[in-house]
Amino acid sequence: MNKSTFEKLQYNELKEMVKTYCVSSLGKDLIDKLEPTSNLKLVDKRLNETSEGRKILDMASYIPLEGIFNIKSIIDNIDKGMVADPGQLITICDFLRGSRKIKEFMKDKSFYAKTLSSYADSIYECRGIEEEIEVCIKGNMVDSNASKELKRIRRQIINIEEKIEERLKKFLQNSSNKKYIQEFYVSKRNDRFTIPIKASYKNKVEGTIVEASAKGSTVFIEPAAISKYATELTILKSEEAVEEYRILAELTNLIFEKLKEIKINIEVIAEYDMIFAKAKYSKANDGIKPRINNHGYINIVEGKHPLLKGKIVPLDFKIGKDYRSLIITGPNAGGKTVVLKTVGLLTLATLSGFHITAKEGTNISVFENIFVDIGDNQSIENSLSTFSSHMKNLSNIINKSNKSTLILCDEIGSGTDPNEGAGLAIAILEELYHKGCITVATTHYGEIKNFSEGHSDFENAAMQFENDTLEPLYKLLIGKSGESNALWISKKMGIRDSVLERAKRYIKDKNYNFEKIKDSKVKKEIENIDELLEDKKEVKFNIGDKVLLLDYKKSGIVYKEEDDFNNVTVFYNKEFIKVNISRLKLEIKATELYPEGYDLNSLFVSFSDRKLERDIERGSKKALKKIQKEMRNR
Repeated sequence: MNKSTFEKLQYNELKEMVKTYCVSSLGKDLIDKLEPTSNLKLVDKRLNETSEGRKILDMASYIPLEGIFNIKSIIDNIDKGMVADPGQLITICDFLRGSRKIKEFMKDKSFYAKTLSSYADSIYECRGIEEEIEVCIKGNMVDSNASKELKRIRRQIINIEEKIEERLKKFLQNSSNKKYIQEFYVSKRNDRFTIPIKASYKNKVEGTIVEASAKGSTVFIEPAAISKYATELTILKSEEAVEEYRILAELTNLIFEKLKEIKINIEVIAEYDMIFAKAKYSKANDGIKPRINNHGYINIVEGKHPLLKGKIVPLDFKIGKDYRSLIITGPNAGGKTVVLKTVGLLTLATLSGFHITAKEGTNISVFENIFVDIGDNQSIENSLSTFSSHMKNLSNIINKSNKSTLILCDEIGSGTDPNEGAGLAIAILEELYHKGCITVATTHYGEIKNFSEGHSDFENAAMQFENDTLEPLYKLLIGKSGESNALWISKKMGIRDSVLERAKRYIKDKNYNFEKIKDSKVKKEIENIDELLEDKKEVKFNIGDKVLLLDYKKSGIVYKEEDDFNNVTVFYNKEFIKVNISRLKLEIKATELYPEGYDLNSLFVSFSDRKLERDIERGSKKALKKIQKEMRNR
């Protein structure tokens, strides 16, 4: 198996899903390392373990895996000679207790979980270590009852601390010290008893300055009155640390003596954690244990892709008995690729010992190799096109394949000229067949479908399609050739029957009728292309030109020339309108209509307006009164 197959089939995502059911990193680490195997006996063993775990889950209300932690790093440090601290010893104690509970729990499960029950026989009980740690360590520290010496030392420490507190209390109550004291309380600094003294009086109080405040206004002094007791306390604290270390070392040595047994316990508990995670996954997803074989036979009954959510159309799939190569055809987005991924991932899951989401009667073959060519393999780094990468991948597959190989290929031969692509695809499929591979391939090429129909060890399949709604049904129909439904969809979308009839004829016999080209209107227009181009030469419209408004089929006069938006202002029906030059046709140029020097503005105003304009220019009172009257009327 290779990493590319795991990535394309999302195998690692499936493992991540199963890992969520582990109670510790022990099981998670094993699942991380887990890979499919081609060993039939090992696959059967893995599946039986999961089945037994599932039975235990169904029979018992819970599995006593609480308190199970990964103690590998602690054990490794002890193996190197390090002494465990109280917290680490408690973790080891919890693990040993949890291991013992699992052993006890599995004792009476041999009737319906013989294999898993037998694993518990390998677990070593370490009650002596458990009891010693429970006595000696309390609340993440060494308990006083761990040894007589530690108990004596701690009793003396308490006596000395009481004497120190009594002396300090007298110091605080002494009225002569009142003016030196900043605050009236005992402060423990650096494990020493001190009094907060005003910095200005630090030389007035006998003792040792242990610390100063951040602002320097206060110093913490250990008074000379308790120096004798402070020295005794330091010695006792040192003796306490030595005795604690001795006790921790003894407990660590007890563990060291049982290191081999504890390591075996870790391995067994890790296996249990992984197996019960598989069982929990099986129960949560209604998984089943498939039957297995090593003959290349796959029979999936209502299988579902384990990573797909929501309503899923179950897959019924067979290969390896009546045929060894299956060609799946049908429309895009019809579910062909999902079929490949479902077959591939359910096979990988089975070879890993996972129960699969399918129905009873499902049978999965083990394979030495599973190769996948799905998706866009374009490589920018290696300057390879999609087709080149596709061919490179198929070349590697051919070279590494044998009779124990499952090959899943999406759109085989695509990405190049259809005729060449189909020919290549057929040749590759033949080569894989001669190597004895089990091959499932999807395609759009009709030639491959035709090849498959004529080959005794090939079979066609199709993705079902709802004709009325154009919706894919995601249902695989083995033994039926899929149609792209292109002609049917085209008819539904309004393509003429005459066009569709020609399409059917071309698809069938490739007999193109070139005779009709002679009578084609397009052909005649192309022959007169120079004349047509001449007519389409750019025309500039000038003020005064008479033009035909194509939308109105009537004439107008150009008032303003073409603007930045290719619009010309035209005087039409006593109004000025903007018309795009594409909707105008020049009838007569202004230079042909009017003599040189003609006032073209006169074309756009009435006789009375022109007369009024001249009267105003002459200063006519009558004209002025007329304008004033019009303004009042407004």
